[in-house]
Amino acid sequence: MITPRTLHFKQPAGTSRGVYTTRQSWFITITSPDHPDRKGVGECAPLPDLSCDAIPEYERILTSVCNMFGMTGNIIHDMLRPYPSILFGLETALLSFERGADRLFDTPFARGEEGIPINGLVWMGNYDEMLARLEEKMKAGFRCVKLKIGAIEFDKELDLIRHIRSAFTQEQIELRVDANGGFTPDNAMERLEQLARYDIHSIEQPIRQHQWADMTRLCKESPLPIALDEELIGVNMLSMKEHLLDTMRPQYIILKPSLHGGMAGSREWISLARERGIGSWITSALESNVGLNAIAQFASDVYGPDITMPQGLGTGMLFTDNIPMGLEIRGDKLWKVPQ
Repeated sequence: MITPRTLHFKQPAGTSRGVYTTRQSWFITITSPDHPDRKGVGECAPLPDLSCDAIPEYERILTSVCNMFGMTGNIIHDMLRPYPSILFGLETALLSFERGADRLFDTPFARGEEGIPINGLVWMGNYDEMLARLEEKMKAGFRCVKLKIGAIEFDKELDLIRHIRSAFTQEQIELRVDANGGFTPDNAMERLEQLARYDIHSIEQPIRQHQWADMTRLCKESPLPIALDEELIGVNMLSMKEHLLDTMRPQYIILKPSLHGGMAGSREWISLARERGIGSWITSALESNVGLNAIAQFASDVYGPDITMPQGLGTGMLFTDNIPMGLEIRGDKLWKVPQ
């Protein structure tokens, strides 16, 4: 069964590509007459103007894929490489059906025994809005804060970062920034040099994707580590992934299963990155708690117990009409509360 649902943000979510006020998801439910007491639910949630599978015929393709799965009971991963959000939803639903809706993986996090460190996310806004959101995250106990930049003048964003560093050292607050491709090849290096003065952990996607020569140069010459995110979207084949990593050599990659190949494709990216000494972490892509629960449990399985690298999993409180899944943020960690 496929159920479309529109979620509503508590406050507009600003990115360099515009502002989201609603979020469209499709929920897959797996049932079986052989096991009438069991069901599995997964979320398919492509992001408009970003996902490689955010296409007009999305629902038709989703229906065809689900019909094929219903006949075979198998996920054909290679066939679904061009549709990462569909693959992720189907993977989640199958795990949910096989292992129980509440525990997709047998990890300390999934059992509610261990929390996952996460970064506090400060959305784009004007200076006062971003400052207030930043101070809210600090009061909540976050030791890693991610700033989305590109919505206001760069000098004002530097002022905000300067304000943080005047009060908190690198050891007290780890700072990440996400440009969402907002710099240009001409101004990127100058801006990276300015940001590097403030002990920034890393910057996500400084320029827009598909500018390989410029991104390769930046990854090589940048005074602060670069993490690729949007650059990985649509790079679905193994040989393409190897070529991108070998060419650009970023310091980090950031994986969103809905965008980067589902769980199977994300594992592939992480394995290839490890072979090359490239770091990684996992983030959600504005899914409901159904998707967030799956992504968090997946992260706990991929990276094992005692995760120290903060993950980007603090999106569970974004919607007014979210789906309860027993997820709680305590301090700077996401916890699973068994239901």
